[in-house]
Parts: sequence; C-alpha cells; structure tokens
Amino acid sequence: MYENLKEKLWAYITQNNPDLMFNLQEGYSVKTYLEDKIHKGMPMVMDLISENKPGHAIEELALLEMTKELRPSRFNYIRDVVTRDFPTEYNKFREAGVLTYECINMIECCNDIFESFGFREEEQEDNRLRHAVIARVHDYLSI
Repeated sequence: MYENLKEKLWAYITQNNPDLMFNLQEGYSVKTYLEDKIHKGMPMVMDLISENKPGHAIEELALLEMTKELRPSRFNYIRDVVTRDFPTEYNKFREAGVLTYECINMIECCNDIFESFGFREEEQEDNRLRHAVIARVHDYLSI
C-alpha cells in the first residue's frame, strides 16, 4: 500500500501541481517529499486498516489527506483562466507544447494575488480574485 500511495500522490502532483513537481525535481527532493507525506499519513492509514476499511477506500482517504494542502490547484485555476479568457494564447501555448511551462510562470506572477486573497477551495468563485488574476495574466501576456 505504501508504494501505491506514493505513486498516486506523485500522479496527483504531476497532474494538479506541476509547479511543485518541477521544484521538487530541481531540488532533487521528490523521494524525500513523497516519503515524508506518506509517513505523516500512515497513522490514519493504520486506523483505517484497524477499522477494516477496504483498501481502495483507505487509499482514497489517505490521498485526500495528503493532498489537502495542495488544494485548490493554482495551476488548474490559472489554466482555467487562460482557457476561458485568453483562448488564442491558450491554443498557441498548447500547440507549441509550452502550456504547462507558461502556466507555471503565470502562477509565479500571481502568487501575491493568491496569497492576499487567501486562495482556498471556497475562494475559487470569488470574482475579485478572478478579475485580479485575469489582469495579471493579461499583463504577463503583454510583456
């Protein structure tokens, strides 16, 4: 189960937090990060095992717990903004194979906005946040 959780956690990160993925790879700390997250989640896993929960349910609950601080995904939010509000640039980046790279750069440009709004799952629908991010992405694309 340990290795399965590690694979699922890494898959989650690569899909939803590629900015973190690149930072971990750059710092050669992927293994340490994953093992630390799983180690912190093991008490919950052991409790669920003792409650005779099925394996798939244990993995799902453990993954939810291990990814709690990674949600919501700034990457997915930025990609959604670019998709909806800048479709020409979205298609250009996608066709050139640089969409992920550009979205990661846009995250960096918008980090102060995310921080000031306290970006959380319940804040994703805040129009003020969305407009601030759109304005910053517009500035990024105009550079």
